[in-house]
Amino acid sequence: MRLAACLLAGLLIVTAGPARAADKLTVLLDWFVNPDHGPLIVAAELGLYAEQGLEVELIAPADPNDPPKLVAAGKADIAISYQPQLHLQIDQGLPLVRFGTLVATPLNTLAVLADGPVKTLADLKGRKIGYSVAGTEEAMLTAMLRTVGLGMADVEMVNVNFSLSPSLIAGQVDAVIGAYRNFELNQMDIVGRPGRAFFVEEHGVPPFDQLIYVAHRDNAADSRLPRFLAATERAVQYIVNHPDDAWALFVKNHKEVDDELNRRAWRDTLPRFALRPAAIDFGRYDRLAGFLKEAGLIKAVPPVESYAVAVR
Repeated sequence: MRLAACLLAGLLIVTAGPARAADKLTVLLDWFVNPDHGPLIVAAELGLYAEQGLEVELIAPADPNDPPKLVAAGKADIAISYQPQLHLQIDQGLPLVRFGTLVATPLNTLAVLADGPVKTLADLKGRKIGYSVAGTEEAMLTAMLRTVGLGMADVEMVNVNFSLSPSLIAGQVDAVIGAYRNFELNQMDIVGRPGRAFFVEEHGVPPFDQLIYVAHRDNAADSRLPRFLAATERAVQYIVNHPDDAWALFVKNHKEVDDELNRRAWRDTLPRFALRPAAIDFGRYDRLAGFLKEAGLIKAVPPVESYAVAVR
């Protein structure tokens, strides 16, 4: 599902701004437009960016790996990224800073077929596990297996690219790591092959912010950033208070996502949006950094203040 949609994702621009001059702000999405981006689309449709004196341009990337790199290179103002990836990017020396949260819980799961042979994590011994991205997903799987006395040597890893649910449904693998609880599980249910999820944060992985806003480190004090967050915070409040009306606004100019899968994903994503996008839990960032260091994915655990801020 993700790969096909990504291939269809070209340049998408949504603007929100008044006739008078406004401060322009370019925001790179992490993927094609989907319910994860609800607060940004709704903020634009409600004119909340314009009320903050902003003209916001939302751009869906052709390559989802590019947005943080483009922000680091000064080619855009904001990128939507992921907390685990931010730790790796900081370790690699990218001049980025987290200044807000979009989705405040993990979406990652280890998924299996509901009617399949895997009923507990211990049942994974000797079985095939599909994955899309090496590194953080393997670290999460290692931690999950450890909770039942297993290790990576007890399973066979299969790179299924981004074909997570199809490979599971087809029986090519017995489980997949990295399936999103708001998308892949709904997709499997729609096609009549429901899945069961093992939530990473319940099995040895520290909780983390799935989607975050990042800017160039030199722009941490940019006055546009708190105004951007103020607009998205109001949009989240509107979504929570008026989910059906917010959905209508979301699909108003994005008919391509007005389908059963995205309606279900909207429902499941809604309670995970950050109600206080500017707030930050420094301990949460320290804990995940320590987890990634123990997994050998980063060399050191830097002070959180060096790569994450709470803008005002």
